[in-house]
Amino acid sequence: MVIDTHSQLWTKEALATLPERMVRGYEKMFKGVRTFELEDILLDMDQAGVDKAVLVAVDAETVWRYRVPNELVADAVRRYPDRFIGFAGVDPNKGILAVDELSRSVEVLGLSGVKFIPHLINMTPNDPRMYPILEKAQEFGLPVLIHTGTHFHNGARLKFCRPDTLDDLAIDFPELKIIAAHFGFPWFYEALAVVQKNANVYFNIAGWAPRYIPEYVVRMMNGPLAGKALLGSDFPLISRTRLMRELKEIEISADTFGKLTHENPAKVLGLPSHSNK
Repeated sequence: MVIDTHSQLWTKEALATLPERMVRGYEKMFKGVRTFELEDILLDMDQAGVDKAVLVAVDAETVWRYRVPNELVADAVRRYPDRFIGFAGVDPNKGILAVDELSRSVEVLGLSGVKFIPHLINMTPNDPRMYPILEKAQEFGLPVLIHTGTHFHNGARLKFCRPDTLDDLAIDFPELKIIAAHFGFPWFYEALAVVQKNANVYFNIAGWAPRYIPEYVVRMMNGPLAGKALLGSDFPLISRTRLMRELKEIEISADTFGKLTHENPAKVLGLPSHSNK
């Protein structure tokens, strides 16, 4: 079983609140923005041989007026429960309302994780306002996916995305599974130091065509961090067909490939780790 731990929902409904300045950033880097309905997502998964994919909701409503509702992600999971895993989006700027929304997302909507994009909420992951939400995530046993490193959102500040801030979370919430998205590039030495130091921190390769993954990151995936690396596409920014094709072209061992694509994601997401399909 191949599991993608990080992809976006870009249906017509999901993109309805995408701010124009974000559209401009995506158009510059990724040659345009278009919708992908659920059937498009499934086709890309099937062509790439990907069995399951995490879909993330977004709540950056307070600062950026951008929100991909949790209900949309939950509906996708309801329609294709064997293919999609839903992560909630909550905005820590909303205080107790964000904590309540996370509870609702799990208990009512059936979502299985939570995603934060620090530069869209103007808040570092170790900001005290994050802690009540992280406490609730730890209580539920949810994996927490956090954007780290660079981005292409015009007007949003990089200072919120340094991966070293995850060290505080790992120490303060030792039972919380934390995923550093995008391996923190360009601060990947910093990101992988946090991953290596803390048993509860992982990293994914989402948003990167494998041929461009830095050599140091590949070496660590083949070596001491083989059990910490997670497959991720950030679809539609990177197609899974390209992701899987290029993974087979870079120098990773068969053991690393298995851990990256199935064993590690299954462990973090609480899925069976023994299945090959």
